[in-house]
Amino acid sequence: MGILGELPKDEMLKKLQLEVAKWQAVDTTVKAIPALHYIAITAQGTPGKDNLHRMRMPFKQIDTILKWAKPIDALVFLDVQVGHSNIKNEVSSLESYLKLPNVHLGIDPEFSLKNGEIPGTKIGTFTSDDINDAIDILANLVRKNKLAPKVLVVHRFTQGMITDYKNIKKTPEVQIVIDMDGFGDRVLKKATYKSYVFREPVQFTGFKLFYKNDIKKNWVMYTPEELVKFTPKPIYIQYQ
Repeated sequence: MGILGELPKDEMLKKLQLEVAKWQAVDTTVKAIPALHYIAITAQGTPGKDNLHRMRMPFKQIDTILKWAKPIDALVFLDVQVGHSNIKNEVSSLESYLKLPNVHLGIDPEFSLKNGEIPGTKIGTFTSDDINDAIDILANLVRKNKLAPKVLVVHRFTQGMITDYKNIKKTPEVQIVIDMDGFGDRVLKKATYKSYVFREPVQFTGFKLFYKNDIKKNWVMYTPEELVKFTPKPIYIQYQ
């Protein structure tokens, strides 16, 4: 999905490395690390055989992403859209990958529908308990396998996508990034960042840039030079 699947592999990886170089040039205080962000469990409009409105992608596809990441020493993020399932069950299904040192986790409240709605018809939500379930799984894997901290990316672009943010656990084994996931013109994106990320801080912040949706209607996509001036400075940048 997104840029990860739209371009031939070599062209995509080259584009990624060019973006990394731009960020490294703009902010020399932080090492810019490439990453591939793959949606490993996708929300579905149809119920599926287990009636959970989600599809677990074949492990062979995750293996492919890991192979792509290796030559450029990239991190891999496995993203989860739970549909009518829950964080504990879906993230646990990926433990064999999450215990690898370079594999991290993303979770998307937009596609967590707790009242039976069809994914895509309404914006979903995660409570602090949902997010803490992911943190517990990652923290246990870190301790058990003696790993460096895991990164947990939580996507957000509305108030209701995350509730009880003050109750989200903070543990040395997990680094929590609240990622500003919305697309649109610059004024809207900056306002969203201030309203739903800056005003409800957890640990670190992220910012998503859309190659297509951020340039519709003569909009202009933010540049690295502009984003490093944001407060707080986003530490995780995702291109889609």
